[in-house]
Amino acid sequence: MMHIRMATQEDVTPVYRLAKDFATSFTVYERAFAYAFRTLLAEPNAYLAVAADEDIVGYLLGFDHYTFFANGRVAWVEEITVRQDCRRQGIGWQLMQAFESWAHARQAKLVALATRRAAPFYQAIGYEESATYFRKLL
Repeated sequence: MMHIRMATQEDVTPVYRLAKDFATSFTVYERAFAYAFRTLLAEPNAYLAVAADEDIVGYLLGFDHYTFFANGRVAWVEEITVRQDCRRQGIGWQLMQAFESWAHARQAKLVALATRRAAPFYQAIGYEESATYFRKLL
């Protein structure tokens, strides 16, 4: 049975493997990843959870912060991935449900994310298209 839990330092290697497969615009370097992983585990506004049975098969990294437009906190899903051979089994939905519960407990007004590969998934779990995503590499 799949279990969603907060990540621990012991999860660094399996999450690194998943992150390497997830990344399309950047190369994930192990040393930078390990530093970011440790930092995120200690960050009070960060949420890093894993989907695990015997192995870790997915993770979700998100944040919450205050905004003016929403009159309070909003939560943002930065990364979510499920191992290719484990998709379409409800694991992504479980990760999102756990994040939504975390965000709700922190009194976030909404959960948002950017995607170019999984719009049908997010629409199926109740998300609606809201804006266009822009970025500038530095």
